[in-house]
Order: sequence, then C-alpha cells, then structure tokens
Amino acid sequence: MRRPLPLLAGLLLLVTACTAVPGPDSKTTPHARATPDPGTTGGRWRPAPGLGWQWQLSGRLDPAVDVPVYDIDGFDHPASTVADLHRRGRKVVCYLSTGAWEEFRPDADDFPKALLGEGNGWEGERWLDIRRTDLLGPLMAKRLDMCRDKGFDAVEPDNMDGYENRTGFPLTAADQLRYNRLIAGMAHERGLAVGLKNDLDQIPKLLPDFDFAVNEQCAQYDECGRLAPFVAAGKAVFHVEYELTTDRFCPQARKLGLSSMRKRYELDAWRRPCQGTA
Repeated sequence: MRRPLPLLAGLLLLVTACTAVPGPDSKTTPHARATPDPGTTGGRWRPAPGLGWQWQLSGRLDPAVDVPVYDIDGFDHPASTVADLHRRGRKVVCYLSTGAWEEFRPDADDFPKALLGEGNGWEGERWLDIRRTDLLGPLMAKRLDMCRDKGFDAVEPDNMDGYENRTGFPLTAADQLRYNRLIAGMAHERGLAVGLKNDLDQIPKLLPDFDFAVNEQCAQYDECGRLAPFVAAGKAVFHVEYELTTDRFCPQARKLGLSSMRKRYELDAWRRPCQGTA
C-alpha cells in the first residue's frame, strides 16, 4: 500500500486536477517523444528493467517529462489523456486501489458494507475483505474494463498486502495469494500488463503472475535486495523514495537495476530521478 503521508502532504492532495498541460518541472517540450519500449511487441507490454518513469497522482498532469512510462490515476483521467501520452511515446499505467475501498470513487456505493474493514491510514479509505472474491471479482472486473477501455497499457493495483495489516478481517497469506493472482489474471485477460505493488514477502510465489513491480521506500526500510528476482527475470522495478536524498539510495538502485526516483508524498509532478537514468 502507499505509505501514510504527513499531514501537510495530505492537505496538498486535496488540490488536484486532471488537465494534461505542461508543468514547471517539464524536461522537454510538449511535443517531444520518448523512446518507445521494445517490450511491447508480441502481446501485452512487458517493461524491461531500467526504464525511466513518472508517477503522478495529484496536481495538474504534466505530460512532457521525457520518460517512456507514466503511472497515473485510472479514474481521474479520460481516454484523451492516455491517447495524448501515447502520441508522446509513453506507455501508460492505470493506478487503481484493488485492496481498499475509497469513499470518493464513483463506484463507492457498489461495494457491500460487509466488504469494508478497518481504515488503511488514508482518509476515506478502508481495507476490503479480499476473501469475498464472489463480490469483489465483478467490481474489480469493471474497474479493469475501465482501464482497458481508456487505452491504458498496464495496471498498478494498490493495497495488495492487506494480510500484513490490521484490516478487521482474519486474512492469511493464502488469501492474499489467491486474490493477487485473481487480479493479475483479470488484467492479463484484458491485454493489460500488471505490476505487483510492494508485498515483498510474496515475490517468490507471485513473480510468474506479474509483469513488473512498483515499490515505495525499499531503500529506507533496507528491502531493495528483495526485488532482485524481478530484475533477474527481465522485469522492471519502478521504485520511489520520499525521505532519503538521491545520493543515499541511487548507488544501490543502479547496482540492482531499479528504475528509481525521489518523489514528494503527494505524488505531484515533481521528481528527482537517479543520475544515469531517465
């Protein structure tokens, strides 16, 4: 799951918009094109290690950062934004919460109350009972349909490690494996690549099911080495740190083959990539 953010960063998240316009941190002109990822040929996208990326979930979207991969909110952005990023040579990842309920989403009322557990540390969000795949499966299928229909190339399913948290449900590792594989399979059925978010303990078992990984703060928590199986399998690891300066995590990130950058907790357009990467 996303790490809980400080109060000031949480307040900044309230100021969001989805217009695809260049921002002050742009590295290129609006019409510059990144180099397409060769891993797209022959089926769904398969991002390789070392690809530069941008992860923006708040603020006015800056589409002109010169990187081949963008990770943006699936609900907040229309198909036209995804198409614009494609014209610029980007692959686009659809951020979704698949393990937690969010009261501010348009489909929030579709979730039975029996599925809702404890809060996950973010205002308006509660853990889901992932054991109830009979109820969650159709709801998540609609969300994945949305990502596919908007033209996204991949999906980043968040909050996929509930079994390690106080959810209000007696979730087990087996429950989590079953659910994570369900989400990955549904994404693949729609032609979408899928990333494993955090959930480091289950990497050995889930590596065959996921096409890349997304990680927060593995350097701060001395966990980055546990992501090595993804890189060894030729699969990208998209990694961010919030509190460490780049000189403290970039040397290890480069050695491990991670696609690493520093971001603010609010995940706006600002970014500081490791030198030597996009």
